[in-house]
Amino acid sequence: MHGTPHLVSDVMTQRVVALGRSATFKDIVKAIRQWNVSALPVVGEEDRVVGVVSEADLLRKEEFRGGDPDRYDRLDRLSDLVKAGAVTAEELMTAPAVTVRANDTLGQAARTMARAKVKRLPVVSDEGTLLGIVSRSDLLKVFLRDDEDIAEEIRDEVVAHLFPAPPEPVRVEVHDGVVRLTGRVRDTTLVPVVSRLILGIEGVVDVDCALAGPPRVPDLDPDLPEGDTARWPWRAGSIT
Repeated sequence: MHGTPHLVSDVMTQRVVALGRSATFKDIVKAIRQWNVSALPVVGEEDRVVGVVSEADLLRKEEFRGGDPDRYDRLDRLSDLVKAGAVTAEELMTAPAVTVRANDTLGQAARTMARAKVKRLPVVSDEGTLLGIVSRSDLLKVFLRDDEDIAEEIRDEVVAHLFPAPPEPVRVEVHDGVVRLTGRVRDTTLVPVVSRLILGIEGVVDVDCALAGPPRVPDLDPDLPEGDTARWPWRAGSIT
């Protein structure tokens, strides 16, 4: 489906282990170890996500073991001290849970994950029901996209629309996700636009846009030496 961003539903793990509110501390540790994950969602009625218990939540108990927190810790880390004494998922969980929707784009999920500083997110329906889990590694799957598939989308959805009748064919080459454009176009003011659009395509790593303007006609441009062309090398790193 060219032009359609990949969605969370395309990459999420649908087989999900979830905790009930009353799950005990040791049961949570066992589940995390058994399933080799760093966090588990907690669900309430009708499988609605109400929170998340992470390894960091569990480690509070070990962190404060065998010591009397000083006054600074008592004031500054009250919520951590509470979790250190917790014995159930409801007491341990971070709530409300940070979640994403199945129809969110991978970019939206990545931004949510970065802002929340977490490694995985529960995927929920519009009603908040648990549908799956998406992790950092899931979001990176988009970069496994085939180079020719990326090139075809660029030709069909970007080049064909911006440069419908170029004076010279625009060539699109993709190698390991890096896109290179060569050829001549009539309107070179669109070069920054094409670079931005290509960077928004799923699986693109970088863009090297080396499009040139139309050939100069000496009789019409007597002030320019014959054969001069306008060439605009444009790399993704120069886009602001």
